[in-house]
Order: sequence, then C-alpha cells, then structure tokens
Amino acid sequence: MAGEHTEEEHSEDLSGRLSIGVEGLDNVLLGGLNPNRIYLLEGAPGTGKTTLALQFMLEGARAGEKCLYITLSETAEELRAVARSHGWSLDAVTIFELTPPEANFAADQYYTLLHPSEVELSETIKLILDRIEALQPDRVAFDSLAEIRLLAQDPLRYRRQVLALKQFFAGRRSTALLLDDLTSRSHELQVHSITHGVIVLERLVREYGAERRRIQITKMRGANFRGGYHDVVIAKGGLSVFPRIAIEDTADSCAGQMVSSGVPALDALLGDGVHRGTNMLLVGPAGAGKSSLSTQYALAALERGESAAIYTFDESRSTLIERSKGLGMHLEPHLASGRLLIEGVNAAELSPGQFAHRVRERVQQNPHGVVVIDSLNSYLNAMPAEQFLVMQMHELLAYLNRQGTLSILVMAQQGLIGHMQSPIDLSYLTDTVVLLRYFEFHGAVKKAISVIKKRSGAHEETIREFRMGPQGVLVGPPLSAFQGILTGVPTFHGDLGQLLSKDRQLAER
Repeated sequence: MAGEHTEEEHSEDLSGRLSIGVEGLDNVLLGGLNPNRIYLLEGAPGTGKTTLALQFMLEGARAGEKCLYITLSETAEELRAVARSHGWSLDAVTIFELTPPEANFAADQYYTLLHPSEVELSETIKLILDRIEALQPDRVAFDSLAEIRLLAQDPLRYRRQVLALKQFFAGRRSTALLLDDLTSRSHELQVHSITHGVIVLERLVREYGAERRRIQITKMRGANFRGGYHDVVIAKGGLSVFPRIAIEDTADSCAGQMVSSGVPALDALLGDGVHRGTNMLLVGPAGAGKSSLSTQYALAALERGESAAIYTFDESRSTLIERSKGLGMHLEPHLASGRLLIEGVNAAELSPGQFAHRVRERVQQNPHGVVVIDSLNSYLNAMPAEQFLVMQMHELLAYLNRQGTLSILVMAQQGLIGHMQSPIDLSYLTDTVVLLRYFEFHGAVKKAISVIKKRSGAHEETIREFRMGPQGVLVGPPLSAFQGILTGVPTFHGDLGQLLSKDRQLAER
C-alpha cells in the first residue's frame, strides 16, 4: 500500500515512535507505536481496553497533542468515572459521545422504504468523520467497533466500512486506536489484515486466587516487537504491563569472584564458596534449615557491604526476622539501612511476570548482591503449568547471572526421612545443588548437608552434619564413619566415643 515503509526502515528509526502511555507496553513495542497509523485493540469485556485507551489519550495530552475519544458503547460520564477511579482528569481530552440512531425508540425513527442499517450506519459514520474533520486530532480512540459491526450486519459491509476508516485516516496525521470487545459470535479476522497493528488483551480466571490478565502483540506492520504473552495488572493508576525478561538485552557483568557464606566449614564443603553470577538450589525436607541457610548467605553479603533481597512465599516478614534473631542473625539494622529487602509474596495474587519484574527492578538498583526466592513450591502454585515455571525460571536465573547476582532458590521436598520427592526437577537449571537431609543416630534426629552439584568448580564429596542454634549455622566435620545417611537410617562403623567427643565440641561452638 502506498505510504507504507519497509520493516527495516521502521525498525532502525525508533526515535519517532509514539508512546502508548504504558511504560511496560512501550518496552514490548520496542519504543512505542509508529505514528499516523491505525491500530486494533481487542479483548473480551473486563480485560482493560478502555483503561489502556484512556492512558493512550492522556499520554498524548501530556505531550500537547489534540486527543479525541469517540465512544459508542459508554457515556462520557462513565468514562470520566473510570478516569476518576484512577486519579485522572479528562479535561484535556475531547470526548465525543455518540448514540447510535437505533437507540432512539421514537416512532418517527422507523423506516419503511430503506433497511434501517442502511440509514443508521451511514448517519453514524458521517457524524464520526465530521467530528474528526473538524477537530483534526493527533490521537483518536474509537470505542468500539462492536457497535459498527452490529449496524453493518453483514461481514463484507463491515470490512468495507473499516477499510474506509483506514483510508480516511491515511490522509491525516492521526494515530487511531480502534477498540473491539469480541462480543459478536461471528467475529472475523478481516480487520486484522486492514489495521497496521493488533494488540490483544486477555483475562484468565483460575480456580482459586485473583484473575490474571495478559497482553500479546499479534501484528505490528513495519516494526519489531517482543512476541509472546506479557503479564498485565490493573490497579489504581492504570494498566501496567510486565514484559518478559529479554536476556539478550543485558550485559554479562559476572566477574567470577568467589562468594563466602560466612561459615568456613560450609565454604570448604562448596570448594571455598560459590561464584558470583551463579545460582544455588537448596533442597530438602521441611524444617531442615534451607531458609536459615539462605538467610546466612544474605547476611554475609550485607556484612560485606553488598545488598540482599529475600522474597518469601511461605512465611511472613516478621516471622522470618524473629526466626533469624533466634539464630544470632540480626537483620533489623540492614533493613533500616535499605540494603536488605524482605518482601512477602502472595502467590494467589501476584502474577509471575509481576514478580519477575520486581526482582529485576531490585537488582538493577542494587547489583552484585544476593537474591533469595523462598520457596519454589509456592512459586509453582502461581504458574499455570510446570513447564512454564521451568521456562520463566530459566529466563530469570539467566538474567540474574548476567547481573553478577548470587541467586538462591529454596525447594521443599515431600517427606521427612527416607525416600524424598521433589514437586519439579530444576536441578539441571541451577549451577549448584545443596542437599539437606534428616538422619537418625543414637536416639536423636540429626541433619546432614552435602553438595550434589557445582557447575563452576570442584567441591567436597563428603556429607557433613548440619546444625542451627543461637550461634547461627554450624557445619561439622565429614561424617565418614557413617554409611547410608541419605536413607535416613545410617549404620555407624567407627569409634562412638570419638564421635560423641566431636559432637560435644560442635555444640560448644
């Protein structure tokens, strides 16, 4: 079609992009919309089309542009009520409230010689075009095409009418956003081929928890964009889009330095520690000390002058602070300084994309620290399916690695002693895997720790005793005299007196 540019020409010129008014969506669009084009925004009722269209209008008004909102499905007062609920004012936006002629049930509105749609559609379109011609707006929002589809009644006539709208805008320097609520069962994809771009909003209702929204760009002629689904949240202040993490956009800042846990015996077990820019999975039964061990790494980073963030799904912020205090880990001073973030995450409310966005923002502001996600079991419940957790976790871990962050993931296994099962296998995604186990010995239940995998270097192959107390995290010498510790009921082949002496020495530390 005349006047269009090639994809290469547009993809190279990002400075002329038009902001849609939502930072995350502009990111997905790689800068925004190409101006002076016509775009389709579609989605079922309740997906946020009107909110997004209003943000598109307000962004234009802030830039000093003339904005026209044409509404056939809502009244002007209803639009202003939506704006007030978000703390906005539409004073700088021209609202053209158009009532289709068929809404008037007066007796003189019934036609006898012509089909009603012939008169009603032409009258409606003429009113719309006259208002656009008079105002000459820079941005137009048309809400919605469903009303035009009902008036047209015939799919071919509807397509011709939308094509006429496109040709009308082609001679004007206006960027138009056409809304469609998909309420018609005879919805056709013909409009997709007419418009320059298609933005699709979806609303997903789960069995439990808040509904989820997502957005997808299915077409953007003459421009590149980030494909796939991106999470959307509507709250006071408008619609927010959380783009999927793009690993290729981040520089690899990992310098390969060794990171200490602050516990020499634990560092020795891990081959003098773990490397910065890697990730570690702590796996074991409930109560084995996974959360406390991850907190120890966070505290060690804070004492080195770095930052740390703990995202806890399973316990409250106050519980974590009190539990850590009982182990000699005092987190309050670091919370007061702002270098430590402890955030309780509600998996039933927070979408995975929004969570990943929060982690990314924190790391961008505080690089080269420690990020703890506790636990993956609850994080899995926030995902629609296991395979999506693996894909998103791969993207998130790759991003954190490139930022030089030590990422610590906590996963609880099912069972206490003996055979254990994990809800999902993420061991192949992680660089280091640390295993915690219970075992029985001499009438007591004890804990053991071992390193199963370390991708970035050598590590001990021994199993050591693991304890927690007022002195913090304690790691004992290798349990070389035991066999079958990982079964939960080991056999002892050594000097019991010597072992009990070592046990007393460990308890006194």
